[in-house]
Amino acid sequence: MNCELLATCSALGYLEGDTYHKEADCLESVKDLIRFLRYEDDTRDVRQQLGEGHIIKHDLLPIITQHGHDKALFDACIRLMVNLTQPAMLCFGKVPDDPVFRHHFLQVTSHLQAYKEAFATEKVFGVLSETLYNLLQMEWEQRQEEDNLLIERILLLVRNVLHVPADPLEEKKVDDDASVHDKLLWGIHMSGFDDLVKFLASAQSEQQWSMHVLEIISLMFRDQTPDTLVSAGHARSAEEKQRDTSELEGLRQREQAAKRSRTLQRGTRHSRFGGSFVVKGLKAIGDNEVIYHRNVHNFKNYTHDMGKAVRRVPRRNRQAQDCMNKRRSALNVRLFLREFCVDFLENCYNRLMYIVKESLIREESQEHDETYYLWALSFFMAFNRCNNFRADLVSETMSTRTFHFMERNITNYYEMILTDRKEATSWSRRMHLALKAYQELLMTVNEMDRSQDESIRHSANVIKSNIFYLMEYREIFLTLLRKYDGTKQPQSYLKDLVESTHLFLRMLERFCKGRRNLVVQKKKVKRKKSRGEKNQPVVERTPEALADTWKIVEEQLKGIKFQLSESLTAHIVPFDCTSETPLEEQRTEAMVRMQDALQAQLGPEALALLRAAREVWPEGDVFGSTDVEPEEELELLKQILHAELPRSAPPETQMEEDDEDDADLEEEEELEAVQVSETEFKFLDFIKKFANPGIVHPYLVLLKSYSKNTPHTNHCIARMLHRVAFDLKMDALLYQLSVFHLFNKILRDAAASAYKELVTFAKYVLNRFFSLAATNNKAYVELLFWKNVGAVREMTEGYGKDKAEKMPAWSEEEEQELRTLYEEHQHSEVPDIVETLLPLLSNNTRTRRQVVTQLVRMGLVDSTKELKKPKKGTGIVLWTEDQEEELQMLYEEYKDSDDVLGNILKKLTAKRSRARVVDKLLSMGLVSERRELYKKRSRSSCPKSSGTQMSEEEFLAGLAQDFPDESLNREEDESEESEEEDEEEKKERQNAGSRTSHSFVSEGERRTDVATMVTMLHKKGMSEALGWLQRCLDRAAKGREDDGFSQAAPLVPLTEACEDAMEDKSFHKLLCKLGMRAPANEQETFWRIPEKIIPSQLRCAAASLSQNLDESEREEVLVEEGGPPEDHQEGKSKASDSQRAHALRALLIARKRKQHSNKDEAYQDLEGADSSFERPQEKTTKRSRVLDDEEEEDDGFIVALEIDTNGEADSEEENISAPVKRRRKMVLIDEEEDED
Repeated sequence: MNCELLATCSALGYLEGDTYHKEADCLESVKDLIRFLRYEDDTRDVRQQLGEGHIIKHDLLPIITQHGHDKALFDACIRLMVNLTQPAMLCFGKVPDDPVFRHHFLQVTSHLQAYKEAFATEKVFGVLSETLYNLLQMEWEQRQEEDNLLIERILLLVRNVLHVPADPLEEKKVDDDASVHDKLLWGIHMSGFDDLVKFLASAQSEQQWSMHVLEIISLMFRDQTPDTLVSAGHARSAEEKQRDTSELEGLRQREQAAKRSRTLQRGTRHSRFGGSFVVKGLKAIGDNEVIYHRNVHNFKNYTHDMGKAVRRVPRRNRQAQDCMNKRRSALNVRLFLREFCVDFLENCYNRLMYIVKESLIREESQEHDETYYLWALSFFMAFNRCNNFRADLVSETMSTRTFHFMERNITNYYEMILTDRKEATSWSRRMHLALKAYQELLMTVNEMDRSQDESIRHSANVIKSNIFYLMEYREIFLTLLRKYDGTKQPQSYLKDLVESTHLFLRMLERFCKGRRNLVVQKKKVKRKKSRGEKNQPVVERTPEALADTWKIVEEQLKGIKFQLSESLTAHIVPFDCTSETPLEEQRTEAMVRMQDALQAQLGPEALALLRAAREVWPEGDVFGSTDVEPEEELELLKQILHAELPRSAPPETQMEEDDEDDADLEEEEELEAVQVSETEFKFLDFIKKFANPGIVHPYLVLLKSYSKNTPHTNHCIARMLHRVAFDLKMDALLYQLSVFHLFNKILRDAAASAYKELVTFAKYVLNRFFSLAATNNKAYVELLFWKNVGAVREMTEGYGKDKAEKMPAWSEEEEQELRTLYEEHQHSEVPDIVETLLPLLSNNTRTRRQVVTQLVRMGLVDSTKELKKPKKGTGIVLWTEDQEEELQMLYEEYKDSDDVLGNILKKLTAKRSRARVVDKLLSMGLVSERRELYKKRSRSSCPKSSGTQMSEEEFLAGLAQDFPDESLNREEDESEESEEEDEEEKKERQNAGSRTSHSFVSEGERRTDVATMVTMLHKKGMSEALGWLQRCLDRAAKGREDDGFSQAAPLVPLTEACEDAMEDKSFHKLLCKLGMRAPANEQETFWRIPEKIIPSQLRCAAASLSQNLDESEREEVLVEEGGPPEDHQEGKSKASDSQRAHALRALLIARKRKQHSNKDEAYQDLEGADSSFERPQEKTTKRSRVLDDEEEEDDGFIVALEIDTNGEADSEEENISAPVKRRRKMVLIDEEEDED
């Protein structure tokens, strides 16, 4: 030991007999030891030296037991012992790979085991219990910070001591004998420390120690199993006796069989002459036959591998080992633990599990603390199930939320096994804990289903209907079986997985038997590629096909009685308020989606879309009235199915040879969308998913250890294989040589009578195979390979049958025709001869692949590579001097235009790709960067004020000449003239044209729908919540503009009125229409503003919430600052003319859409619109909404929407002004105008 450490330890005091005499500077010496530990090196030398000196046993424990009245010394000793007893894994971070550090790791572990033995006395825990009791007696307000630290340190000290692993080589204890851990538990019990633990778990004021308490409890029951604790102190049941008897009988049969085998192997001659024999028909390494030099009775065990060295298996390929060594403790310890479990379940379990779950969800705990929660859930629920089951004792963890929590943890652990390969073993253990907890949840639900209480059975049915409805819970076992890896997951994990799957299938089968039509959720991932994707096959729309489809959909809807689940209706959103697509087009798209759902025979989804669209577009009863009957809805869906709806064709993409890098990048970008629908569940169809070699293989791996498995495990294996082989008639999946070898081992087992179920199944499979082998002469070769479903069908029904049906045969006339056409065009200079031959064939149903295959088969071409489809592209790489001069001239001509690159590509003589032209412009130095060639966005220019005053009719005629309809026609003419341009430029021009023509209309209709909902919410008294939402949207828009990037922002209600509004369904609908995102899972509590919404859209949404403003507020005009003072008057006149122009333009669009017949009345409205900027109108309540778009760089503008909402339904004024009830006036104000 280091001299300084030795001197410090000597200064603590000395032990004389049972009395410890402390020195005067004992407290300072303890603090010095704490300081030494703080500066120890990576080998933990200080810790090792103190452990070799047995400082805890000889100094620290006597000090706290005999001098506990000295509070400062007691606190320092507890602090030092917490440091000394911390696990070796925390000291070194992980189990070291280096041999030197591994030695230090084992040394520290051995010292910890000595510490644990020193703590295993009632006296030590008596002092700790008394101290903890006195601290807990104090009121929460009276405790000092030092008191709370001392409580935490005592709990940590007990946790550390219990965490020390046992040393089986040193203890060598058998079952029912007291180990060091048992002695420690007995000291805890006799000192009353276990009662303090239960108090901490149940007290309202001590919930901050909940995680420490759960760790201590889990370590107390580390070596125990629930069934051994339940049976402690009770006589063995008849079932246990029968199980032990059958196990002993199997062992006796094996022993007798081995004895008979040894007797038969003894020869009649003496043992000194073994003999040498020649094995006929078995070749050795050379051409000679094998010579066998051993006793002939052992020849049945002969293999060519005899005498060879066993090949070493790499560490990464070794089977994962089980680390759970369970043993039966002494009877008195088991009885005390049993009573502890009973008290804990009755008084502490529900409360403690709730607090721990909340801390885990809020991430207030440390990393991996959820493993203690998983263990406690599986252990105590199993104990409750075996010990007079009571559902109320575990009600906290019996919910669908708990199933969801387990499923998420299992998925997360599996992902970490794949990503964190160095710690894959640790993640595998955590995954096993989560699986056991999931298994125990299923077993508890199954136990609730057999209860005598009707309410408990009803609760079990509710839970089962939820977990069977969702696809994530149904297919979790399929995924786990398919992803099983024996190198990372031990056999105990596979055993629990097989038993859990068996229980789940049994519960699901029983649940389906009592119901005719079970509807479940189905999710389908749709992947879309931006380029290179083939066109989808056209759905057949013949009258016969539509009639058959409608018959199936009608049966579906009548089967569910037109009732839709909440999960389906929550995901259906027919309208996107953030989209630039006009309202009319979105309504048409909603009809197309309904038609697609009907053609796909998804009746519930189509009905949900219809009802959602009716709420979005109530006007005109296009989707039915609000009080529509189910029969009318059925008729509406039928009309939509048979209607010829306009569908937008996807733009064709051209893949050019020069754009290979860009094309590959875009092909990798896949947009995934999860399509949720409902379908009728059939149990047999679900079982078919298990008929897969990847799922059957784990069962066969577990079957190899059939002699070590429990009878229940063997039954689970046999039942699953029976479902596949007998129920699905897929026994050919088991036609594999290794499986037959295993069956042979089972049939020849001496204790085969103990495995009657396995023996019967093996005989059934073998009989089926030999029957098939009589008709299929390739069956024995098939034994060498694992087979999928397709191979099984070929093996049983015939080879090549499916391919022959799919591939249409070529007649002699067709072959001759193909030969003649090929010879005619063989020497022609066509780029693709196959494309030339296809339209010339008499059979126009032939595809390119069929023609190419037939040409190769007929020997006209040597390989399909010769007929490869040529890639599209110009093939021009080099630039001539004339072409460079032409490019430079075109650039000089169009460099000031809005679309420089587009104009150059149109006028260029030698057609080239965009990428080649851009690269050439850069290399010639005409442009310095690519962004100079980007297409400039055109802005709507405001007409400047002229000296002469234009009359209203002339101004209106001038607007009509430049109406958006004509601009659309001009865009169409331009697109016809420039068909050579690529699709991206066409798309941009069309979007620009549509943006001009539909900007007022779509925004107006969208705001009309939102305004209706806002008015309704105002009537319900939610004005405060609407104002809060508007402020949140404005703040988010300003923050995104200032920061330059976007991220999802939560909508956190701060007042009671806002919280009530966030729970209202009408308010939820408004949030959906504004594009807000609902909480994605239980981890999220608040609605969020998605990051994809830009600031201008946020300000538009905020402006649409402005309602019930005062007359003064309605007439106010907001003006951005920053204009020069001398231009104030000029800005005013410009603003006046621009206001007038945009107001007239908006009114003209509204008139054309509504098709007013009275022109005089329209001009009256026009005059009213002009005067609305100069004087307040004498009408009733008007609402003004102001949209401030700060994204305009040159001209800041504010769009004010004035809506006439006269609420008197019976007034004459409303009847007169009905055609223009919701006029909108777009006001453009120059940014240089003052706030006045």
